[in-house]
Amino acid sequence: MVKEGKLRRIEPGIYYRSRGTIVGESTPSNRAVTAAKGGEPLQPTGLTAAAMLGFTTQNPSRLEYATPAEHGPRRLEAKVTNRRPDSRRLLSPREGAILEFLRNRAETSDLSPSQTVTRIRTLLAQDRAFDKLIGPAMDEPPRVRAMLGALGQEIGIPERQLQKLRRSLGPVSKYDFGLLASLRYAKEWQAR
Repeated sequence: MVKEGKLRRIEPGIYYRSRGTIVGESTPSNRAVTAAKGGEPLQPTGLTAAAMLGFTTQNPSRLEYATPAEHGPRRLEAKVTNRRPDSRRLLSPREGAILEFLRNRAETSDLSPSQTVTRIRTLLAQDRAFDKLIGPAMDEPPRVRAMLGALGQEIGIPERQLQKLRRSLGPVSKYDFGLLASLRYAKEWQAR
């Protein structure tokens, strides 16, 4: 198919089919090439996650991903952070990006603190995302569990579901919520 011109080869085992556009033949996006090269799940992190989730319009020159694998994919033109918790393997890239965004304390958001809170609440309320994140969040740093709990309380998650997160926090610890410090229930969830 390559000889016939139907497919183009990027590297051994990775091919794409271009389409004619108004400015010439299309090329694969960096995100698509990255996904094709990775055998392990790759979830956006940093600016890549913020752009995917709608917190910024910036796109990093080098895509950023996190993976539960011990070693990231080789020959990947992206920054890959290894050894994220195995419980993330079943999460979609969008759900993983939400955890990464919380892990980074929303630092990559170009929105105001109140707009950031509104956006993350909307994302957690869609497609039962909050319910899917409770289990994997137990393997994340305590600040992520605290922020997720405060967000869950804001979107009306029943207290019995939040108890698992609440019990996992140290009783005297305080956590840096970053841009999410303006959450209504941040102090109840031990924000500094």
